[in-house]
This record gives sequence, C-alpha cells and structure tokens, in this order.
Amino acid sequence: MSTRPIYLDCHATTPVDERVMAAMMPYFTEYFGNPSSINHIYGWEAEAAVKQTREILAAAINATPEEIVFTSGATEANNLAIKGVAEAYFQKGQHIMTVATEHSAVIDPCKYLQTLGFEVTFLPVNQDGLIDLAKLATAFRPETILVSVMAANNEIGVLQPLTEIGQMCRDRNIIFHTDAAQALGKIPLDVQAMKIDLMSLTAHKLYGPKGIGALYVRRRNPRVQLAPQQHGGGHERGMRSGTLYTPQIVGFGKATEIALAEQATETQRLTELRHSLWQKLSQLPGIHLNGHPTQRLAGNLNISVEAVDGAALLLGLQPVMAVSSGSACSSTTTAPSHVLTALGHTEQLAYASVRFGIGRFNTQAEIDTVAQHAIATIQSLRKQATLV
Repeated sequence: MSTRPIYLDCHATTPVDERVMAAMMPYFTEYFGNPSSINHIYGWEAEAAVKQTREILAAAINATPEEIVFTSGATEANNLAIKGVAEAYFQKGQHIMTVATEHSAVIDPCKYLQTLGFEVTFLPVNQDGLIDLAKLATAFRPETILVSVMAANNEIGVLQPLTEIGQMCRDRNIIFHTDAAQALGKIPLDVQAMKIDLMSLTAHKLYGPKGIGALYVRRRNPRVQLAPQQHGGGHERGMRSGTLYTPQIVGFGKATEIALAEQATETQRLTELRHSLWQKLSQLPGIHLNGHPTQRLAGNLNISVEAVDGAALLLGLQPVMAVSSGSACSSTTTAPSHVLTALGHTEQLAYASVRFGIGRFNTQAEIDTVAQHAIATIQSLRKQATLV
C-alpha cells in the first residue's frame, strides 16, 4: 500500500484543523441563515457568528470589528485595496509604489492600473530579500497615493520592516497597504503600532477553509476611502457586496483564535524544525539559502541548488515530499521565480529552487526523512550530470 508524500507546502495552503472543521459544521445545516436577514432568528444566529469572527480578527491585529471587510480571500482583498484606493484617490495623485518580490495578487493589479495611466514604482530588494528603506524614502513623490509592501513573503518567508515603512508613509500622508496573507497568526501584527491603513488576510494559510479572507480598512486617523470593486446589495459597509459565507467566516475566526493561542510555542517548534532541516541540507556544497537567515517565517526554508536541473530536482523529490519551487498561485508559468531573480540569482539557481513550507502537523521524524531523501536526490542528480 502506497503512502502519500510528506506535505511541506504550507505556504500554498494548509489542511483544515479538525477543531476548525468542528466549529464550521453546524453553520452548514443547523444555523444556515443569511446574516443579512434581520427579521428572524435564523438571520440573527448567522449575524452573531459573523460578528464574533469580526471581533476575533480585529483583536488579532488591534483594529475594531467595524474595520473588517470580508472577501473571498487575500487576492480579492489585495485587488479591493489597490484598485479601490486608485479609484478613490486618483484626483490626489496617480503614483503607487510596491516591491518587486510581491505576490502576483499585488503585482498584477498594479500592472493593470498602469494600463489606465497610473505610474507604478516596483522597488528592488537587497540580496536577503529585504526592502532598502533608503531607496523607499527617495522614491516617494508628491503624487504618491499608496505604498503596498507584503508582511511575509510567500516564497522566501522574509519579514519586511512594517513599522518603519508605516511611519514613513504616515509622515507623508500616504496610504500604507500590506498583504499579510502569510503573516496572520504567525507573527505579531498591530495596525496601530505599525501604522497600517489596509491589511489583506486569508484563512487557508492558517489551517482554516479556502475561499474566505478579509481586508482591514482604517476608519479613523486617517479614514481610508475605497471605491468598491463589486456592487450589488451594499454589504460590508458598501465596500464588498455579496451574501456572507457564514460557515467559512466561522472557520476563519476559529483558525485565527487557535493560531494566536499557539503562536509562541508553534513559532519555537517550527524554528527548530527549520534549523534542523537547514543544518542537514547545508552540509552539501552549493546549497544557497534564499532570504534573510533569521528575519523570516519560522516554517519557511527556501534553497537553491547548484549544478542540478530544476525540473529533475522536483521530480526526484516528489515521491517522498510535496514541496514547491515557487508560488502555487502562479504555477502555470514556466518562467523562473520573479522573487528569486529579484535576489540576483542566475536563471539556473532560480529554477533549481525548493520551498519547504513546514507546518503544524509536521514532525521531526518527517524532517529527517525529507532531509535524507533530498540529499540523496541532489547527490544522484549531480553524479548523473558528470557522467553526461
């Protein structure tokens, strides 16, 4: 009987925690009402559940429940933030700044806005993946209306200096958006201390269901205006129309609650597993760590391997482990990772990369097995290459 490969792709998605699933189930069958139906108990029950999740998410990032706008996920939240600001503030200015290593859900909306006449500055990063704050400071213009910098990179796990960026934007009265899809429940987030005006969130990166996310929209000091990108019914304070998916929202809240309660211990455990894997793999020559060595997500290890073919490497790893060479959200492309090329990697190194996304249900025994097989695969591929 064959066994499934060890799952190490937790930046792509995570399994739904059984505790989350248990919380969701009654809202499919028993408490199935529409939270917008305010005339009977079925609607009241659903509305109360939605309200509870708003409170959980708001507390998680030091916001107010009224500032949480539910979406179908972080991609929609990013689009609503970026396009919504562009449309609402275009008379003030038409310049936007983001980073070359952003997720495609930020880069593509920015490129779309370029076709409408907006100017977009894609800031470079240092070799460790961190933004250069001095370059950011010099890139501001009088017509800049938005800066979008992700909290934690989905490929290399790098944690950007949100507090410093937020202060720079606030000093210039410029809206600051961050894609925190990979960060919620994994690192401390505080929209007040970090002076964040818009924050994109999602459930399925922290053991919640797919298809549900949220956008934090600041209501005061300053109040952020957004032009809705989806119309019909005026839900979510008019910013995002559509019947709310109560079971998914309940799951989002429960997943966030669990992640926050276990954040400190889980960060320590994942850091130890990552360090163990890196110690073993780095014994081989020609193994490069991608991203900052410590300022990164605890469960992220991204490496590039010299002298091997990228496709052959992934094929060789597949029987034992489920890993990625980049973002699952842009896996249809055959181009090398734009994140790794932004670090200055050659095309060979960018192609021959592996992203290990270690998660809640991985064990030390699995990490040992993965390391052993990865080392054997790399050695075998290099030996074959010398024989050709």
